[in-house]
Amino acid sequence: MSTVGIAEIDSIKKRIRICDYLVVAQLYLQDNFLLERELTHDDIKARLLGHWGTCHGINVAYANLKDYYKNNEHFSFILGPGHGFPALQANLFIDGELEKVDSEATVNVEGIKYICKNFSWPDGFPSHASPYTPGVITEGGELGYALANAYGVALGHPEKTIAVLIGDGELETATALGSFNLRNLLASDKNGKIIPILHLNGYKISAPTIYARKSERELNEMIRGFGFTPIVLNGDDVDEFQQALRSEAPSPFYIMRTKKGAGGPNSYHMAHQIPLKDPKTNDDELKTLEAWLKSYNFSELFDPEKGFKYD
Repeated sequence: MSTVGIAEIDSIKKRIRICDYLVVAQLYLQDNFLLERELTHDDIKARLLGHWGTCHGINVAYANLKDYYKNNEHFSFILGPGHGFPALQANLFIDGELEKVDSEATVNVEGIKYICKNFSWPDGFPSHASPYTPGVITEGGELGYALANAYGVALGHPEKTIAVLIGDGELETATALGSFNLRNLLASDKNGKIIPILHLNGYKISAPTIYARKSERELNEMIRGFGFTPIVLNGDDVDEFQQALRSEAPSPFYIMRTKKGAGGPNSYHMAHQIPLKDPKTNDDELKTLEAWLKSYNFSELFDPEKGFKYD
């Protein structure tokens, strides 16, 4: 098994910080996107829509996969939790993919202002993944289809590698669970490789998920029963994630554990949607939001003249 360099791990961590910051900025800010001055109530959107709970985990998975498969032109990523759209948009933005279909989403200061202000904004970007997003064919919130779609993309294309991130609440749907059987139906060298990743953050909207209640052994045995090799990893341990991707286990099925709402304000860490409900008028929440944004040290990661710094 190859080792992962310190510089590579550092680069992945920086990318995650960049995208986490851009998620929070999309959710809350209508101005002062780089915190060039003290945050004020006027900087906050009048109506806050979107989901934070799953976004950090999406950024973790995307950054690790993007780094590992950077030289694979046939690699694709499919997102199950469509309500984590601001995370997907942040990643597509910094990679320049969004700019290919939207000339205003330039990878610079103006582009940051554009995607942040227009998230959940009239005539802007919806709060869920939608066909406005490059590569998205369904309206966000339609849970359960991600794994089946991944196998459809791989069908008849042995050159393809498709990673699919599945929410643990999503896996409770019959469609998602039934799609596990496709491994047996489509296990052929005539089809592409599927890499399922269960994002096990423990909670859905207001309750623990079924899979969070299962013991690790019970969950692993269920996955083995469908013909996969379960690999449990701590999502916030980049070295562990990269080593797992380099393992040669047959038909790997990764179980990525992160906390629900990880990275958010401590007293709101389990939030599914908006952690701070009223920074528009509440002084304490405004200060908490400013501290949250500053915790990413975004100025270390983005230079208005030179762009993003994580390579």
